[in-house]
This record gives sequence, C-alpha cells and structure tokens, in this order.
Amino acid sequence: MSKPSIYGLTFEQLTDWLIEHGHKKFRAQQVWDWLYQKRVKDFSEMTNVKKDCLQLLEEHYDIQTLEEHVKQESKDGTVKFLFRLQDGNLIETVLMKHKYGYSVCVTTQVGCNIGCSFCASGLLKKNRDLSSGEIVEQIMNVQHYLDGLGQEQRVSHIVVMGIGEPFDNFENLIDFLDVVKDQKGLAIGARHITVSTSGLADKVRKFADVHSQVNLAISLHAPNNELRSQIMKLNRAIPIEKLMDAIDYYLEKTNRRITFEYILLKDVNDKKEHALELAELIADKRKLSYVNLIPYNPVDEHGQYQRSTNEAIRTFFDTLKKKGINCGVRLEHGTDIDAACGQLRSKQIKAK
Repeated sequence: MSKPSIYGLTFEQLTDWLIEHGHKKFRAQQVWDWLYQKRVKDFSEMTNVKKDCLQLLEEHYDIQTLEEHVKQESKDGTVKFLFRLQDGNLIETVLMKHKYGYSVCVTTQVGCNIGCSFCASGLLKKNRDLSSGEIVEQIMNVQHYLDGLGQEQRVSHIVVMGIGEPFDNFENLIDFLDVVKDQKGLAIGARHITVSTSGLADKVRKFADVHSQVNLAISLHAPNNELRSQIMKLNRAIPIEKLMDAIDYYLEKTNRRITFEYILLKDVNDKKEHALELAELIADKRKLSYVNLIPYNPVDEHGQYQRSTNEAIRTFFDTLKKKGINCGVRLEHGTDIDAACGQLRSKQIKAK
C-alpha cells in the first residue's frame, strides 16, 4: 500500500504530528533540515534523528513517490520531466534557465477539466488532484537534478502553470506554497512565485484573503465574452464581468500587480481591434496590471489554431503600448522538446 509524501506536511503540520506521536518539538526542525537543506533521499540518511522517530516516519510516509519516466533536454537549457506517480498516472514538470536563475513550472492536477480549446493540457480530462506532497516533490526532484550537476545551483522561482487548474485544487496549492516559502527550508520568496488561473472568480477572491504575497496571473486570452467562450468553455459559467469583479476585489485587497496572460492565435484573437478592446477592458487596472503576450505553440490535436505572424504580434504589442498598457512578449523556452504544456504527457499516453 502506498504511503503519502512527507513533503505534503507544512512545518507546523510536521511539528504537530511528531508531538502527537510522542516526540519533542525540535525533532521537526531536524527532519525539516534534512529534507530541504541537506536534501536527503532516504530517512536512513537523517543521522542525528533518533531511530524510533525514523521508524515512525518510514511507517507513515515516503520521501520519493515520483519516478522519472522521461527527461527531455533542450538546446536552451530547458529540461522537461515526465514523472510517474504511485498510481501510474503521468505528470509534467519543466525546469527553465533564466538570467536571474532557475524557474520550475509545476503541475497541480492529473489532466484538466477547464477545456481551453487551444491547450494540450486539456486533451486528457482530469483524473484527480495532486496532493500537496506530490506538488512539492516536483520541486525537490528538479532540485536534486540541479544538485547532481555539481554547480550549487538552486531553484529560485516557481510558476504554477503546468497541467491542471491550480485554484481547482486550492487547499493543496496553499499547503504547497507554505512549504516552498518556509524560510527554514527552500526559502523561495513569495514574490518569486506565480500562480496562474483560468479565472475561477470565487477562488481569486479567496486567494486575495489568504494574503500570501504570491504573484497572480489570469489566463484571459480574449477581450470579450463571445470570443472567450469560443476558446475557453469556462467563460460560459464565469463570464468576463464576473471575473473582472473578482480581480477588482483582489487588487483592492492586496494592492499587488496582476498579470493577464494572452495567447495569440492567428486570425482568432490577434487583430488590432482585439488589442484595442483588451486595452479598454483593463484600462482602469493599468497601474496594477501587466499583459503577457504569448506566441502560440501549435498542438497537433488542435489543428484549427496557428501561430500569429511576427507582424501581428508586433502590431498587437504596439497597440497596447500606445494605450498605456504595460505589456511584453513572453520569451520562449524549450521549443524543440514538446514545448506546449501537456504535450509530452499526451504523446506518451497515446504511444502506449
């Protein structure tokens, strides 16, 4: 019978659990240090922890619940991992190298039910949520990979933009964030973490109330309801007006800048008129917003969509800038290794 990942416990949860099982509070700090500072891969390596405590941990938890199934390395330094979970499901995690350090894109669900018509992640419907431990362990496995390079590099940034809708797995997401931000462990700063949502309005409000200081990105992709409903079925249930109300609440509550993600699809949402409409939609939020324009990575199964031309991307960008909207075009990573999120997993499952 499989055991849960030890990485699923926040420091407070680990402390409470050990105390409940008859151990002193300081044991939690010892175990935490071995997990996140020394980064051991087996409980037996925790040499200053009492044997009975180690036995207790081994009886209830595993350190390694993810198995590396496929690893693809790009010419630009991007590494894409396909991990097999204990139940046999596959998930993707991506390591990206930037001038400012190493960033990891993590997955929060097995499959996705949001139904964005351009996205490879939604090709396979949601099977289940990942536990907080399975999300943390993605970071740890990538950090172990970096440790193995012998260059004393560390994961410095996290984007929660992999397969699945993070806010549809809200409680496990929050526990994951608590673990990776903990100053006694990985100590990844909240402002170096970005969570992306397709627009679950109630969870946007809830996220504002958490006061996590983590960056928020909204997958908008269209400036009006008709077009957004065509490419994102979620919009039929949560139209743009409802989403914008939630964003207003978030901005008022946190006073933190929000990012609008906008994937450019040739002759679908990339015309100058769309840029003008987008600028008008977010005009009152321009001081606390940024538009991230994303060139489309074509997916075989979504043949109706093509990548916008460089000219269309430039015109869209210039139009937003002239309207006073802060924006940029996302730098691409790993275009030679199944770059689209969910693409590697989909290909592997089809190949079975």
